[in-house]
Amino acid sequence: MKHEQREVWQRSKRLSVSVYRELKSLRDFGCKDQITRSALSIPSNIAEGFERYTEREKFRFVSIAKGSCGEFATQTLIGIEVGYIPETVGFHWRSEAMVISRMLGSLLKALDTPPNR
Repeated sequence: MKHEQREVWQRSKRLSVSVYRELKSLRDFGCKDQITRSALSIPSNIAEGFERYTEREKFRFVSIAKGSCGEFATQTLIGIEVGYIPETVGFHWRSEAMVISRMLGSLLKALDTPPNR
């Protein structure tokens, strides 16, 4: 199955698009850059993993995507607290990031077969 067909990739892409749209006028470029990069990293690393030749490489990039979910969720909380992200938007993003993280965790378990360790 191609990465574009996977629900986890589709959801993470939608999340990334939402972040870019919501923060397009944010003037704190450091914060904006960091949070958009972590959101973009999720679908990008899923795609990169599925374009690799080995299951070990696929596992590595999906694992990086999962880590980016945690990074994004943390940055979202900080963005809410400093007033850059409206609470309703931010809590929706965090909820979606946690769902995506769980989906990636399940995918990692499926990819983690003994011959690839």
